[in-house]
Amino acid sequence: MKRFRPGVVPSVVVALLLPLLVALGCWQLGRGAEKTALLASYAERRAAAPMASSELLHSADPAFRRVHLHGQFDAAHSLLLDNRQRDGKVGVELLQPLQDSRTGLWLLVNRGWLPWPDRRVAPQFNTPAAAVDVDAWVYVAPGATFQLHADPPSDHWPQTITAVEPAKVWKTLERDGFAYEVRAEPGPASYQADWPVVAMGPEKHLGYAVQWFAMATALLGLYVYLGVHNAKEKHHGSGHESTQHV
Repeated sequence: MKRFRPGVVPSVVVALLLPLLVALGCWQLGRGAEKTALLASYAERRAAAPMASSELLHSADPAFRRVHLHGQFDAAHSLLLDNRQRDGKVGVELLQPLQDSRTGLWLLVNRGWLPWPDRRVAPQFNTPAAAVDVDAWVYVAPGATFQLHADPPSDHWPQTITAVEPAKVWKTLERDGFAYEVRAEPGPASYQADWPVVAMGPEKHLGYAVQWFAMATALLGLYVYLGVHNAKEKHHGSGHESTQHV
């Protein structure tokens, strides 16, 4: 220990920060692994043929499964998911309830992205008047949606929202509906339907993990250097004092 004297304050700081930095790095590695598994599941299920809505009801794990729907959109209760970007342009995603004619099941269908360049003018969209065929897939968010503020309740339609919550929609409309958002594939009833499955890919999580581990390594290296340097200073100081005393 005479060769290593880091001091009390640096030791406390390292004891607090080092486990935190390592934990953050491990957390990012875990998130990256989750995203990798999520994308693999997405790719596998998106390659399968669409199932009927009746099969969807009995699926224990509906995430990313394709489904074929036939029904009519409820244009009177449209939702505009705000702050969606495509190619650097700001816009909204249009969500509308659709009742499948085969099962009577209500589903909240995301018809795709619309530009909204001028906030003084409401986004313009059209809704098919007759029943349509829609191929879609079930979107299940990889984690809880973060919101600074909850969307205020409103009786005016279309409603602008910041997060999709189908359960609240069905409660407001007093309907029994499917628990997840359903995203339409490109087709006659869709707008711009290029869907990112995750906002941040596994490689970004890996990059963040490397940064946290690098900070932990730098902190530990600085701590060791400080301890050795202080020990040498103490040793040299003691030797000098002994010489003066003689």
